[in-house]
Amino acid sequence: MKTLSPTCPRLGTLGRHFLLAALMAAAAASGRVLAQDGRATIRPGDVPWPTAVAAGTGTSGAGGIQTVVLKGDPAKPGLYTLMLRAGPNLRIQAHSHGDDRVATVLKGTWYFGYGDRFDEAALKALEPGSFYTEPPNVAHFAMTKEEVIIQIVGTGPSSTTYVDAANDPTRR
Repeated sequence: MKTLSPTCPRLGTLGRHFLLAALMAAAAASGRVLAQDGRATIRPGDVPWPTAVAAGTGTSGAGGIQTVVLKGDPAKPGLYTLMLRAGPNLRIQAHSHGDDRVATVLKGTWYFGYGDRFDEAALKALEPGSFYTEPPNVAHFAMTKEEVIIQIVGTGPSSTTYVDAANDPTRR
């Protein structure tokens, strides 16, 4: 069972169960969990990963990445948190985001580098627990060799711009 813990003193037990069921149904249907009132608990094994792999605002747009919005909306002003699960053998070409972001590697080894073109020699291996930044409009690139899960926190609205528009997977 997914662990989302909304509480409201004015709701009775039946009301809380209904609200929880509605939130879980919405999360399952959308592949996203929105905790707009600031209260949420989600254990790693309970993340509602979407069945389809699709890009969204605040992501690189690369195929092979599942995205769950844990809080906020990266398309709107304000704080947001994303969790991304990237499949093995993924290469993300140089791109930047318009907002300031920080990220933590939760699972796997994420190979990450800064620069205007993908350069495997410039990648730094970031194991679980590693932290990195994505400053506004600073180009970066990444690669996986295994499944990787990262958590990104930013202040929207977010955007993604590829250094070379021909590498933008959303334009193919």
